[in-house]
Amino acid sequence: MTILVTGATGQVGRHVVAQLAAADVPVRAMTRHPDDFASATGAPVPAGVSVVRGDLLEPATLPVDGATALFLFPEPRSARAVVTRAVEAGVRRIVTLSSGAVTGGYDTDFQFPVEQAVEASGCEWTHLRPGEFASNTLRLWGPSIRAERVVRYHYPDWRGVPIHEADVAAVGVAALLSAGHHGRAYDLTGPERISAREQTRAISAALGEKVRFEEVTPAESREILKRQGGWAADNADFLTGFEAYSASSLPDMTTEELAESIRPLPTVEEVTGRPARTFARWAVDHVADFR
Repeated sequence: MTILVTGATGQVGRHVVAQLAAADVPVRAMTRHPDDFASATGAPVPAGVSVVRGDLLEPATLPVDGATALFLFPEPRSARAVVTRAVEAGVRRIVTLSSGAVTGGYDTDFQFPVEQAVEASGCEWTHLRPGEFASNTLRLWGPSIRAERVVRYHYPDWRGVPIHEADVAAVGVAALLSAGHHGRAYDLTGPERISAREQTRAISAALGEKVRFEEVTPAESREILKRQGGWAADNADFLTGFEAYSASSLPDMTTEELAESIRPLPTVEEVTGRPARTFARWAVDHVADFR
């Protein structure tokens, strides 16, 4: 069995590569820049892993010949061509990195078309649908924590259920390696509801240094995120309530009701046989990123 992992330097893909390698499974880690794999992931290439070049926007470059399974990063523009190429090369099992937004009906044009392409392929398929990533806090608060040991945010007591990216990977690895997951769409969360204040305290504990939480208005938070650039700026309007997926897709409930409807799911433990990692564990695993 050889497994091709696309998006191999991504926050989930790098864990899929490492966990498959730890299970002594031959892995091809696909990236557009193979020479930069170690620097992009922050770790040496694991034994048994072949780092190969490929680009999902160029399906002909997919290094899939001889692979029997595929971990698929979402790229809707080329999903059907990529899946066709994989099936023609002999792939019989595909696990897609999708999103909980598909379950909620909020995503119809990004991850959802990838899921459709995979389901139409005739392969065994499994979809991973994580909700909030714990690593979002690094993107949102990393700059201010590193520079000032402060978090400035507008929803101090909103309780999400952030998931460790390694747990998303673990469910994906189980689906790649074992039977019983075909036709399943796994909604994935962390094990606990935890607020922004509590997340800040967990990061502070991991650092061993005081990190102050400062509540700001949504407008102020939006400007902070815009100034940061990158992912934070791209999502600033949505994260601060100035923009939604679409007006028609929003749940007919108040903010308080929506917050109370967000609950931890047992999926990680059910699939992997062990509890999902806590946010405190995630903070310890990423403490160097906040220094």
